[in-house]
Amino acid sequence: MAKILVVDDEKVLLKGIKFNLENEGYEVVTGGDGEEAVELARSGGFDLILLDLMMPKIDGLQACMRIREFSTVPIIMLTAKGEDADKLMGFECGADDYVTKPFNILELKARIRALLRRSASTERQEGGGRLTCGAIVLEPDTRSAWKNGEAVELTAKEFDLTELLMRSPGRVYSRESLLNIVWGYEYAGDYRTVDVHVRRVREKLEPDPANPEYLRTKWGVGYYFKSERA
Repeated sequence: MAKILVVDDEKVLLKGIKFNLENEGYEVVTGGDGEEAVELARSGGFDLILLDLMMPKIDGLQACMRIREFSTVPIIMLTAKGEDADKLMGFECGADDYVTKPFNILELKARIRALLRRSASTERQEGGGRLTCGAIVLEPDTRSAWKNGEAVELTAKEFDLTELLMRSPGRVYSRESLLNIVWGYEYAGDYRTVDVHVRRVREKLEPDPANPEYLRTKWGVGYYFKSERA
C-alpha cells in the first residue's frame, strides 16, 4: 500500500487525517511545519504528499517549491483559503491538486486514490518507447524529459499531460477531457488547472513559451501537440 506524508500544524486535523488514511491501509508519516515537510520528503519513499498551505517556519507554497527541486511525487495542497488566486498559486508552485478546508474526508480519499491510481498506471505502462518531437524527448519508462539534450524536471501532472498529448500528435483535447484523463476525476469546471499546467510545460519545454512551437492551442476547443505534418 502507498506511503503518504501528511504535514499540517493543526494537530487535531492531522490526527484525524492520519487515522482515516491508516484505516484505508495507507502507511502515514506526519509532520507539523514546512521545514519538516521538506526534510521528510527528502528522505524519499513517499507515493504522495499532503501539504497544508499555512504552516510555521515556511508555508506550504515554499515547502512545495523546495520539494519540487528534488522530487516529482504527487502533492495535494490543503488550505482554508478558497480563492481562485490561492489555488492557482498552489499549481504554480508545483502542486498537483488542491483541497479547501473544511473538506469531506471521503472527497480527500477519492482525490488521493485518483492521483495514486494515475501514477501507478503510468508506471505500469511500457510506454511504447521514447517519444520525440523536434527538440523535445520524453522517456515514459523512467519518466524523464529532455529539451535540446538537456534534462528537464517535470512534475507528475506536467509529465502526464505532456505524455498524453505527445502520444496523439495533432489530436485536440478539450480542457474537460484533459481534467478527466490526467487528473482522473471531475473537477467541476475548474479548467484553469489545465491552463496553468500547460503554461508551466511550455515554460519548461518550448523555445519561446509566448509563441509555442509544440504544445499548441486550438482556440475555443482545447490543446494539442504538434504533429510531424504540422
